[in-house]
Amino acid sequence: MEIFYLLCSIISTFFTSLALSLLLPFRFLLTRHRHPPPPLSTTQVEAVSLYEGTVWHERRRPVRHSFRYSVRYALFDLDNAPNTPPDHLSADVARRFTKTDGPVFLLTIPPSVGYEQNPLSIYYCYDLEGNTKLLKKCIAEVTNTPWGERVLFVFDPNSDLVAKPLHVSPFMDMLGNWSLKANAPDQNLLVTISVQHPELGDYFLATLKAKRVSPESVHDHALFFWLMPHKVALWIYWHALKLWWKNVSFIQHPRYTNPSYREDALNRDRKLQCCPGLRRNKAEHMQVGGSDSVTGVEKDHGERYFVWRDAKWPWS
Repeated sequence: MEIFYLLCSIISTFFTSLALSLLLPFRFLLTRHRHPPPPLSTTQVEAVSLYEGTVWHERRRPVRHSFRYSVRYALFDLDNAPNTPPDHLSADVARRFTKTDGPVFLLTIPPSVGYEQNPLSIYYCYDLEGNTKLLKKCIAEVTNTPWGERVLFVFDPNSDLVAKPLHVSPFMDMLGNWSLKANAPDQNLLVTISVQHPELGDYFLATLKAKRVSPESVHDHALFFWLMPHKVALWIYWHALKLWWKNVSFIQHPRYTNPSYREDALNRDRKLQCCPGLRRNKAEHMQVGGSDSVTGVEKDHGERYFVWRDAKWPWS
């Protein structure tokens, strides 16, 4: 059934994106000619930064497999950006989530010609100390492909270890822990995620390295991000096929074999936090949920907070 839904999504996305791509230059010209958009303020212009870089994946076991591809991201100041991507947290919710009081920035790939694909989006949450803003916490927003699920959780950008809470690949089980690290985005941006597994060890590494693009060199954001989500999806499916060809074991989604996998992830994360060598911030908290609502972020149970929800169609 999931294969059927996936094929339907691919076919629907293909024809929708083809039609919107053909209309894109005409729509751009007509909009400029008939309805010139009002000029943006300096604050609004500076509220969106563009980045261009490379994603690199390396798997060391049970077989060696690595690849890299070019990506383009946008960093939105959620308090000031005029048009933020839909289906993401607001700045106020992110601040309540992380107990911060400064600006919040969202790093994500915007939708393009009717399609969105974001395996990972990151919220950068700052605290204000006088006239200085310091990166205090990050929120990871991870979406799996093609199951249409999403999980959000807080992590320490300096270095954190989180029990894997989502089935993101049919070639990885749920026993690993994610080691995450991210710098405060400026001219350069870096995110690293490695997987630590009780049997395979430190067997997987993913990095995002990007540089800020001069705004003068980009005349239209729709053209800058044209088909970017599609390229990401293509790389995901293509390399999944390669892993299958290399006889890497296919692992079914745990909801069919272990319906309590979310609770298991919470318990494993509690154990990580209780270990003195791995313990992080005690002020974070947890929740198991399946709705689209994130209103529970105001609750505080003294532990890390996870929110599971459905991703918006088409799967992103």
